[in-house]
Amino acid sequence: MQDRNFIICISQTSWEGVFQKTIVQLMTELAPRHRVLFVDYQYTLKDWIMGLLGRVQVPLLEAVRLKNPLNRKTLANGAQLYLWTPPVSLPVNWMPDRWHDRFMKWNANRMLKSLRKVIPLIDNQPPLVVNAFNPVWGLPMLGKLNEKATIYYCFDEITIESWIARHGGRCEKEYLPKVDAVVTTSVTLRSAKSKLQPRAFCVKNGANYDLFSQARELALTTDRSRPIVGYLGTADNRIDLDLVEYCLQALPQVTFQFIGRITDEIVTQRLGGYPNVEFIKPVPPAELVPLMARLHVGIIPFNCSEHTYTIYPLKINEYLAAGIPVVSTRFSILDDFDKVVDFVNEPAAFVEVLKKALAGVSDERVEEFIETAASNSWVHRAEEFEGIMQQVFNAKLPQHITPVGQI
Repeated sequence: MQDRNFIICISQTSWEGVFQKTIVQLMTELAPRHRVLFVDYQYTLKDWIMGLLGRVQVPLLEAVRLKNPLNRKTLANGAQLYLWTPPVSLPVNWMPDRWHDRFMKWNANRMLKSLRKVIPLIDNQPPLVVNAFNPVWGLPMLGKLNEKATIYYCFDEITIESWIARHGGRCEKEYLPKVDAVVTTSVTLRSAKSKLQPRAFCVKNGANYDLFSQARELALTTDRSRPIVGYLGTADNRIDLDLVEYCLQALPQVTFQFIGRITDEIVTQRLGGYPNVEFIKPVPPAELVPLMARLHVGIIPFNCSEHTYTIYPLKINEYLAAGIPVVSTRFSILDDFDKVVDFVNEPAAFVEVLKKALAGVSDERVEEFIETAASNSWVHRAEEFEGIMQQVFNAKLPQHITPVGQI
C-alpha cells in the first residue's frame, strides 16, 4: 500500500457545482488514502461583485476573510478533505501579456502568503502539487510551496478553450517542461502534451459508478412509456447540430432531452423550436439519477474536430453505469468502447441505430454496459493516478519513468 501523501490541488474549477468535474471526482477517491487540500477557484474582484449582486454563486465572506476560508468536508465515501477559498484576486485575463504576467505574480504571491499560513494546520510533510488545468496560476507558484513534485493534470486542449486560450496556451507551453509529469484524460491529449513534457501519462475519465448505477434499479419502478433519448452535460459548439436536427425530424415520436448547461445560444436557436426537444437545467449529480432512469438511450453527437479529437467524455461511462445503450459519433479515439457503444457518423445510420436501441436491449447486453463502467470507475482511475505518483516520487529522471509509448 502506498504511503499517505499530502496533496495540494490547485484547480481551475470550483469544488461545488451542478455538474460532474473530473478533478473533484479524482480528489474524492484519493482522499481516503491521502491528505488532500483542495484550493478552490480563484475568484476575482469582478466575480466577488457579481456574487454580491446575486448573479453568480461566490463564497463571499470566505473570499474576503470575514469567515474562515478553510473547511473540512466529509465526502460521500466517508473520507475527509480540506477545502480552502483563496483571497480575492485582481481580474487580469483581459490584459496584454506583459501586464498580465506582472499582475499574476502579484496575485500568486498574495495567494501563497495566505496559503502558507494554512498548510501547517493540515500537514507538515512536503506536498505533491496537482495543478488541474491551471497553468496561468501554476507558473508563478511553481517551487514556492516546498513541494516534492508537481503534476499537471490536463483534461482539455487549452488552446481551443476561448475563455482561457488568450494566456493559457502560452503559459502552458512554459509550464509543461518545468513540471515533473503531465497526466491527461485522453491518449490524444497525452500525445500532444508529450512534445513539451516527455513524462506524459494518461488516466482516462471515469464514472461515479456507485451513483449512476442506481439509475438502473430505479428504472425498474419508473414510468418509461415515453421513449426518451438523452444528452447529459454541457451543450455547446461540440454538438453536431445538423445530425441532431436530422434525428429530431426522423423521430418525431421520440423526446430528446438535453440535461445540463447550454453555453452556446445556437443550440437553443436551432433546436428549441422542435416539439420533441426538452432542455433541462443542470442539477446536482445525485438529482441526475431519476432523470437518467427515464432515458432509453444516451447520445454523444459531437462533431469531428481538432477539439473533440482530444476528448474522452465523462458521460460515456455514466450512461453505461446506468445500463443505458449509447449511440455516439466517432469523434475521438474511443476503441475501449467498441464492444459496448454504437459509433455512427452518418445521420441516416445514426437514426437507424437509435431505432434499434429504442426497441430494447437484452439483459446480457445491459450487463456488459455495467461491467464496462465498473471497470472504468473513479476508484480504479485513482489507483492508476497513484501508480503515476509513485513513479514520479521514486524517480524524477526521464530515463527512470515509463516512456509515453509504453503506458
